[in-house]
Amino acid sequence: MTNPPSISEAQAIVVTDTFMTTFNAHDWKAHFGTFNFPHIRIAGGTVNVWNTPEQLANEYPGHWDGRIEPDWSYSAWDSREVVHSSDDKVHLAVQFTRYDQSGAKIATYRALYVITCVAGHWGIQARSSFAP
Repeated sequence: MTNPPSISEAQAIVVTDTFMTTFNAHDWKAHFGTFNFPHIRIAGGTVNVWNTPEQLANEYPGHWDGRIEPDWSYSAWDSREVVHSSDDKVHLAVQFTRYDQSGAKIATYRALYVITCVAGHWGIQARSSFAP
């Protein structure tokens, strides 16, 4: 029998659900609200650190449109597994797939997400992925 998720683990799932929903909706303001800052992303051979949502938005004019994958329409979680958790931090091993408009798979990626509670706000603090 498995233990039910802790409050922090449940919050991590809620945050990543919202992350994916807002990402697919191209609602960048709400999407950036799923992060804690500074926010770190390690991918494509680079480490990016954004200290504020404004810095993130300004760095990518058009709010990332066209940066995802050619023909990308939406993404979905394949799995999210808690690796470690405490009262204010959760490490998630995730896998997600990107799809085109017809629902055909474009690519599947694995990643590690660090979700933290900062001043009462649960958000994704860091991501390390194999996505471009």
